[in-house]
Amino acid sequence: AERASDGVADGAAERAADELVGRVHRHLLDTGGGVAQIDEAVGRRAPLLNRVDRADIVRRVEARLTGLGSIQPLLHEPDVSEVMINGPGPVWIERRGRIEPSGIHIDRAELDLLVERIIAPIGRLLDPRRPWVDGRLSDGSRVNIIAPPVAIDGPIVTIRRFVLQQQTLDAFGGPEIVARLRALVDDACNVIVSGGTGAGKTTLLNALAAHLAPELRVITVEDAAELCLSHDHVVRLEARPAGSEGAGQVEIRDLVRNALRMRPDRLVIGEVRGPEALDLVQALNTGHAGCLATLQANSPVDALRRLATLALSAGSGLLLEALRMQICSAVDVVVQVARTGGAQRKVVDIAEVVGPDEVRSLLDSPTQGP
Repeated sequence: AERASDGVADGAAERAADELVGRVHRHLLDTGGGVAQIDEAVGRRAPLLNRVDRADIVRRVEARLTGLGSIQPLLHEPDVSEVMINGPGPVWIERRGRIEPSGIHIDRAELDLLVERIIAPIGRLLDPRRPWVDGRLSDGSRVNIIAPPVAIDGPIVTIRRFVLQQQTLDAFGGPEIVARLRALVDDACNVIVSGGTGAGKTTLLNALAAHLAPELRVITVEDAAELCLSHDHVVRLEARPAGSEGAGQVEIRDLVRNALRMRPDRLVIGEVRGPEALDLVQALNTGHAGCLATLQANSPVDALRRLATLALSAGSGLLLEALRMQICSAVDVVVQVARTGGAQRKVVDIAEVVGPDEVRSLLDSPTQGP
């Protein structure tokens, strides 16, 4: 009973704190006040607060004014990889590969303000004709917003943190796997890293690229810049969505085409997921060796099939059989990575492409993902 009483008291204190934060925040918005006025505004409304609680209220109001409100602290936790807001209510996170409640609740007023604060810097609009937005936060995190009427319970915000870890190849497998992966890079093989969402494709791609010779000119192409290469000669290209008037879009395909004219020794593509697959396949069949790229697929054979499907979406008029033959000539190896439990990611197969939709494992005992 005593513990239950303490829990009720803690809940009441937290609700009172949330109410105070909301009142101070609304006052500053109404009066045009800034960060410098927060402490004074808190003191006028709660003069009896102790120093620790007052500092906490000031910090929370400042987060609402200048950051992303109550979720801002989550974006500073290194082990939080995803922040998920399913309308007003609890905020969910992915921590070390597991989804769990964050302990933070958000109301509709704060959620609407959060959405406005996210989309304003990227020049996008949400309206009933196109009630969704993709963008990138200043720290590199990817953000997706879906708004009513499509989102029935209120705006849905999903933030995929920019938490690419500088892991070595050893993190993805034992000595046999590491030796195979290093040989692929040294031999300038064209490699597709395949796996599901959150399997560690980009992290493995970064680890592979770290073994490129320092004298090479490396060009990276990404939808949202995540790769972090330590080479002296790296050119980084990033796609850009259309602005509020539908203009200014730069697609991955545009960047791949331009990268091929920039004298690359190695081309690294963050993720192939559209018609740029055709440009990539054609480039690899015309002498551009040593390309590294990722693609979402459940197996090496599925990766080859999906690459063909994406290339078909370019509308070139090529027959599927011709595309499959080109892919067979272009791609040397598919490296399959999977999440094997919690946050652990491992290479489960390294498959040599030997024919259309046909691969041969280079590992003595390939394993299966979950």
